[in-house]
Amino acid sequence: MARYRGPDCKLCRADGVKLFLKGKKCLSAKCPINKRNYPPGMHGQRRGGKQSDYALQLREKQKCKRSYGVLERQFRRYFHEADRMRGITAENLLHLLERRLDNVIYRLGFASSRAQARQIVRHNHVMVNGRRVNIPSFLVRIGDAIQIKESSRQLPSIQESMSLRRSMGGYAWLERDDNECSGRLLRLPNIEEIAIPVQEQFIVELYSK
Repeated sequence: MARYRGPDCKLCRADGVKLFLKGKKCLSAKCPINKRNYPPGMHGQRRGGKQSDYALQLREKQKCKRSYGVLERQFRRYFHEADRMRGITAENLLHLLERRLDNVIYRLGFASSRAQARQIVRHNHVMVNGRRVNIPSFLVRIGDAIQIKESSRQLPSIQESMSLRRSMGGYAWLERDDNECSGRLLRLPNIEEIAIPVQEQFIVELYSK
């Protein structure tokens, strides 16, 4: 399966905002966007000027894709599915992305980034409703119980991520049990609660042309 293999920090600099792709590093002074808050490349510091509506829409779509770690074809499928659902398309799109298993693992604090969460899922460390699931794009339903396998709970990366999440606090739409390394999706989050640096309506405008 295709995936981006380049420097994650370059993506944040290209979008001009932290996308929190590197976990703990994004919260430290070592984050490159703190030192070089301009696009990468030899002409990065010279770029500027007014952007067209299309450029603004494309930038929002790129930020959303990169935040959740999905590529173009998969992202487009999510949009078309969101468009067919009842309700507001932009909200439906973010709800679908938030329900991805790798994202729920990240939100619960069992991984410090979505990339690390995908690795945890792919390496068979996660169970949903008592059954092993190793598909990062698996859509979690309201009420589903997510748990780290007992034999995997003491992995240093998982323990470190849980400690980081405890210091940052949790999310109102998720229930988490640190003792059992488990959690549950209680409800779908409000747009304000998702808090990613994206103007989702621009994405709808882009794909609706």
